[in-house]
Amino acid sequence: MTPDDSSLLEQAAEGSHDALGTLYQRYWPLAWQWAFLATGSRARADDLAQEAFVRAFGALERFDPQRPFGPWLKRILVNKAIDDSRRERRMRVGDEWMGELRAAPDDVAQASDEIVAAVRALAPARREVIVLHYWLDLAVDEIAALLGLPFGTVASRLSRALADLRVSIEGERV
Repeated sequence: MTPDDSSLLEQAAEGSHDALGTLYQRYWPLAWQWAFLATGSRARADDLAQEAFVRAFGALERFDPQRPFGPWLKRILVNKAIDDSRRERRMRVGDEWMGELRAAPDDVAQASDEIVAAVRALAPARREVIVLHYWLDLAVDEIAALLGLPFGTVASRLSRALADLRVSIEGERV
């Protein structure tokens, strides 16, 4: 029987390297995926996911093991991605996405290509909220808290970004 996260977290807080290893193996694929969606770069996703684990494992004494670990790790990772994007003064929804998307049926691949291209073409502030909301599944209030913006500003950027995407995608099909 596989141990649940709360027992692994308690063991890890007591110094169990095996528990840390199990948590790492369990959450690495998700953490890497979240990091890749935020950065668009395989190399940066590797680094960002690793940094998130280091930060999370270093703060286990402050974490309540009765709470779910995944959302906490995701929050750490997203915060790190936002910090990095602020340092670079723009959100990097990478140029490598098209080559790294898995092969899909032609119509699905074409739709994916259109969406990724349209998101890449958005202004950085609008692209940022689209990525955080639709690709990293953060709620508008969570995005507002992460970016230090009012709820209305985030909601407005999201609405305008969706309108821009609609025009861009529908314009390509006409």
